[in-house]
Amino acid sequence: MDPLDIVDWRRRVFALYAAVRAAASPQAGHDLWRTERDALLTTHPASPVLADERDRAIGADVAPYDSAWRFTCALEPSDGERWDVETGTDGLVPFERCATVTIPGVGRLDVWRLRSYGGGLFVPVHDALAGMDGGTYGGGRYLVDTAKGADLGGGDGTMVIDLNFAYAPSCAYDPAWACPLPPAGNRVDVPIPVGERHPLRMARS
Repeated sequence: MDPLDIVDWRRRVFALYAAVRAAASPQAGHDLWRTERDALLTTHPASPVLADERDRAIGADVAPYDSAWRFTCALEPSDGERWDVETGTDGLVPFERCATVTIPGVGRLDVWRLRSYGGGLFVPVHDALAGMDGGTYGGGRYLVDTAKGADLGGGDGTMVIDLNFAYAPSCAYDPAWACPLPPAGNRVDVPIPVGERHPLRMARS
């Protein structure tokens, strides 16, 4: 993959989330996110969608926005437990649990700090619909990954967790990727019916 394509992908993702945070409403931000992300997934040369599937891909299957699934959560101090993820594409990815958030009706999720160069916060989730027919990606989804630009905001000890923006990681599209998947503290027993479903929407042949 051309490194300049990766740079362009990152720039676009960071710009997209900045526009989402600046949008007139969460609904408007979500509409923008869906449109721009579909364009990235189906046309960008650095898309994780396999090249021979992009021509048929219409875009991600994302549920309609539901404001009941948006929360501003207090960051509760955690124990600093370490989590090292061995990936085939990025080598060892080291995390440290720096906080937890409690989401009403869902449960508690761990907030992980990336301990390697660049830093950042990471919040994945694995819900009861993972791997179900018509449900979400079996490996789980990402809510926040600030190192990659996925940042919905917060401040003063809080973090915005909007489950409508839950998205499938790169390994959901291309098995050559090895992604950090939600550990025990990021798995919940309730269905989260918003965000990206799996697989992509494809045009009929």
